[in-house]
Amino acid sequence: QLQLVESGGGSVQAGGSLTLSCAAPGYIVSTYCMAWFRQAPGKEREGVAIIERLGNITYADSVKGRFTISKDNAKNTLYLQMTSLKPQDTAMYYCAADSPWVCALLVDRFRYWGQGTQVTVSS
Repeated sequence: QLQLVESGGGSVQAGGSLTLSCAAPGYIVSTYCMAWFRQAPGKEREGVAIIERLGNITYADSVKGRFTISKDNAKNTLYLQMTSLKPQDTAMYYCAADSPWVCALLVDRFRYWGQGTQVTVSS
């Protein structure tokens, strides 16, 4: 079973910043499609950002210009830098991975998920 472990969540005030990390097995970060999703209470899980095997990146409109997805193949880690945070960014954030051949920012395209890390933004 592929294990993804998120970290870096916390509580910040609006306008603040956080960086999330997702640790993965050695070959995953460099070869798989990887993404960040989030789920707020009472809402469906939604895509935040995706990075393809060769580095192509797509963001949800709601986070464009504020969030940056990146990966460090040497450290086997996926990142999500979040700036100018808003209360509506409050959610559990999940790292996801799957085959590079089905890379799309859709929940049902990913088989492997982390346990999530909570981000809370207060006004």
